[in-house]
Amino acid sequence: MEAEKTHEIRTFRAFSSRNYRLYFMGQSVSLIGTWMQKTAVSWVIYTLTHSTLLLGVTLFASLFPSFLLSLVGGVVSDRYNRYKVLLTTQIASLIQALMLAILILLKHYAVWEIISLSVVLGIINAFDVPARQSLVYEMVEDKNDLPNALALNSSMVNLSRIIGPALAGIVLEAFGDGMCFLLNALSFVAVIGSLLMMRLPKYVKKEHTKNVFGELKEGWGYIKRTPSIGFVLIMLALISLMVLPFSTLIPYYAKDVFKGTASTFGVIDSFIGLGAFSGAIFLASLKQGTNLKQILFINTLVFGVGLILFSHEHSYPLALAFVTIAGFGMMSQITVSNTLIQTTVSPEMRGRVISYYAMAFFGMQPLGGLLVGAVSKWIGTQDTLLGEGIAALLIGLLHWSHLHKEKLKKKAIPIETQHLEAVQTT
Repeated sequence: MEAEKTHEIRTFRAFSSRNYRLYFMGQSVSLIGTWMQKTAVSWVIYTLTHSTLLLGVTLFASLFPSFLLSLVGGVVSDRYNRYKVLLTTQIASLIQALMLAILILLKHYAVWEIISLSVVLGIINAFDVPARQSLVYEMVEDKNDLPNALALNSSMVNLSRIIGPALAGIVLEAFGDGMCFLLNALSFVAVIGSLLMMRLPKYVKKEHTKNVFGELKEGWGYIKRTPSIGFVLIMLALISLMVLPFSTLIPYYAKDVFKGTASTFGVIDSFIGLGAFSGAIFLASLKQGTNLKQILFINTLVFGVGLILFSHEHSYPLALAFVTIAGFGMMSQITVSNTLIQTTVSPEMRGRVISYYAMAFFGMQPLGGLLVGAVSKWIGTQDTLLGEGIAALLIGLLHWSHLHKEKLKKKAIPIETQHLEAVQTT
């Protein structure tokens, strides 16, 4: 009993920070609305067009602006008050969601209008992500709790992914697509309210001798000098390009493979979220000092195996089980990569390095969405998903090769040192 209590405390230790608790509660509500909107957008686009290519285009529109502008967003996060930047982006997100809700509720909309508003959201996210991720560091009072806070963040994202799509499926069928968008707009009130209630240290303005481009160059130089961060970013970029866009193909499985409705789509998406949430809780429960690189390698293989098993499965219950496995493995790509970067990077470089993380994540996914959409037209959707699973396995093997080289290097250092000492003694 005592061991269970200790384990529970370890899992939720970041909640001891008041600011983080407020952020977690407000963001949880907002993210449920965000996933409802994402589900509704995919369903509306696929229902109108029956095109997996246009699903890829929609993903591209929502994420590619973040790729183009995230470096600028990182500089803004390092140069200005991150709290005010985050508050501004959340208000802007509320306005974007409200515009989309009004458009859908009026029933006079076209695909290009939805895609255009997705571009607006992508621009907002370019400034939101570096500020939000950097500010989490400031919200946590005990910096040893940072990995736990980031894992809990992931559990929050993925719990909302379970609830949001399932709720969206019900709302889509019962009240129509417009209600999904309206509920998302209302959900931003929670996160804005939580930000206003925070008590953060007074912002101290710093002098910046370099211009924006100079600071971008400085950030790139820092990454080049820190190969451990550089490798994590490369792995995330590869996964984002070739594997993570699998989610754009889920409407096809819901409608054409399992002959379902919007609720079917919501359920499949929710099971992906269930796997990811389970993985996030697993990460949050890890002891301090756990080898996260090893965890990332193993979970990349789990991700690939889950996608391969799901790709050609026609039994709905088995498909849900396999997509849950994929969700478990998928979660590590984002959370562990973020944790490895956040616990390594120096504070003055935090915003800029996270902007490169955002580039790898948000930049490669839209390109991957277009690639996956085009390839699915050529070889078929199920074979495309199979290919994405195989790509995950190959990326996992590349990761293993890097870990093996690191291990050999660490073993070689003491031998070289001993040899040098022997020469000096002689």
